[in-house]
Amino acid sequence: MGSLSFPKTERLYRNKEIQELFDKGSSFYLYPFRVFIQPIPGRKTHQTLFSVSKKNFKKAVDRNLIKRRMREAYRLNKAALPSATGWQMAYIYTAKDILEFSKIQDKMVAAFKRITEHE
Repeated sequence: MGSLSFPKTERLYRNKEIQELFDKGSSFYLYPFRVFIQPIPGRKTHQTLFSVSKKNFKKAVDRNLIKRRMREAYRLNKAALPSATGWQMAYIYTAKDILEFSKIQDKMVAAFKRITEHE
């Protein structure tokens, strides 16, 4: 697959791994995201989770729109992430309104820069 794809191997979906990320991983806030990160020793690929609160967005259509925009911003810019070690990441959307794709993409790139500083 091309480098601009987002295959299942890059998705964080196992409950045990998600719980471990939230329990043991570090986090930072960068509007509109709350980002949880944890290095994965011995792995070169990154795993990512995207979440939007049902409390803030009652309609599934709105939640899905935001998640699509987040996934697309990640997919287009994931080459900026460090490839020396793999990371588990969770992006939780915390804004109360739906942001444009360009703003989400800018903040995603800024979050990538913060992750590279953690390395």
